[in-house]
Amino acid sequence: MTGRIDKRAMAYLSGGHMATDLSAGTLPALLPFFKDRFHLSYTLAALLILASTFSSSIIQPIFGHWSDRRRMVWLLPAGVCVAGIGIALGAVMPSYWLLLVCVVISGLGIAAYHPEASKCASFASGDRRASGMSLFSVGGNIGFGLGPVVAVPLVEWLGMAGGLLIAVPTTIIAGVLLRQLPRFHEITTGTRARAVRDGENDRRALVTLLSIITLRSVAVYALITFVPLYVVEQGHSKAYGSHLLAIMLLAGGVGTLLAGPTADRFGRRPLLTVSTAICAACTAVFIVVGGVGGAAALAGVGICTIATYGVTTLMGQEYMPRNIGMASGLSIGLSIGLGGVAAVILGAVADSIDLRTALWITVAAPVAGVLLSFTLPPVGRKRSVTAVTQPLGATSID
Repeated sequence: MTGRIDKRAMAYLSGGHMATDLSAGTLPALLPFFKDRFHLSYTLAALLILASTFSSSIIQPIFGHWSDRRRMVWLLPAGVCVAGIGIALGAVMPSYWLLLVCVVISGLGIAAYHPEASKCASFASGDRRASGMSLFSVGGNIGFGLGPVVAVPLVEWLGMAGGLLIAVPTTIIAGVLLRQLPRFHEITTGTRARAVRDGENDRRALVTLLSIITLRSVAVYALITFVPLYVVEQGHSKAYGSHLLAIMLLAGGVGTLLAGPTADRFGRRPLLTVSTAICAACTAVFIVVGGVGGAAALAGVGICTIATYGVTTLMGQEYMPRNIGMASGLSIGLSIGLGGVAAVILGAVADSIDLRTALWITVAAPVAGVLLSFTLPPVGRKRSVTAVTQPLGATSID
């Protein structure tokens, strides 16, 4: 497969990714407000994250399976629209359980968008697939980071009704994607798409990769869920917690621009191993140091994990070239989403012991991921897969 990245298509796909993940990033930032409004325990607060995780992530492989079997580019505008409207309505629900329903609805929109969009992005990436997938991922990372920046000021200014305004940008972007459906249809049925699908599936390698992603996600989801609550417990304001969360998420977005080219140059596996090790170290630094050093450590976590989501998604696609939609749903959805399940367990630990202890438990998960990464087989070791995954003239050191 040859060809340059289709930058125009990637801009649309990345913009849609930003809109869906803006909706996702809103929920953690609003947890302190929901906790006060409904008098929630840490466990019930984490249950909101679990509901979002299950509906937006864990069921993503189902949408990925449908995407592999049928042409479903209409999921792109539909997913963005449902994600934004769901979380916007959730902000004004009068009860915890109605809020939970809206969180699930928003999550379904997120789940619908990601596998189809990841597949389109892979097909539009040409020879530089890691770089292309990073361009796609940066939109989502920035969107997730903007969630706290946008949502908290709106709610502090207008009350919970301010959350309704979150639906405005997502609906506009959904309309733009709707007009681009012919372009996406062409991308998913062209020669690039047929070239990417050439190869043999390696299910064992995919399982190993998904295990590593899951272990890293335990740390990431614990921080996303509990950082706003932890800093409030330490005597800081809710706005300070949202700022820390934004630093971590936006750092991940900026780091994404470097992760793809780095993976294309030095290999996917080395990047995955090193970044997972740094994630563990930075999580420990945040707990011990706090303050400015802790904020810098959170930025490090974002760069080393969130920034590499595009690369790990690509690795999943390369291990399963005949089922790219399913591989995308598993990599972005199920494995990352299981980190949200762990957040509920850690919430119970925080309720029974304390929140600091729960955060320390998260450090061990990425350490285990580092050890497991050494067992990953090389990406593109089969001749047919190598032809479509390696940049021209590159040396495979994965």
